Amino acid sequence: MAKILCEERVIKYSVEFKIKVVELTNKLDVDTIDIAEVLGLHPVMVYRWRLEYRKGKLIPQPTRKISMTTDKSTPKPKIDTRAIDEVKNLKKEIAKLKKENDFLKKWQAYQRDQK
Repeated sequence: MAKILCEERVIKYSVEFKIKVVELTNKLDVDTIDIAEVLGLHPVMVYRWRLEYRKGKLIPQPTRKISMTTDKSTPKPKIDTRAIDEVKNLKKEIAKLKKENDFLKKWQAYQRDQK
């Protein structure tokens, strides 16, 4: 996010952070000043980042970092436990019917051999 470079508290923000702030200001129907205040930034800095973003100067740098956490932006599908239980019951029923079918086939073959 931010890196303090010297004793005078000069902070360097990553390009990814700047882009996220600009996208946040574009998506929300809130004043840029309010967003800057919430993030602890000076409003002029946010306006400058928005200008750089429009001019194409803020380009995300490719990194080799691999995220070890799940992406929270994609919603996880909700699992219907009733459907899972129904599938389990149906699989049991299929197994039972296969056994009965095999038994009937063997019984039919046995009846045929007895004649």
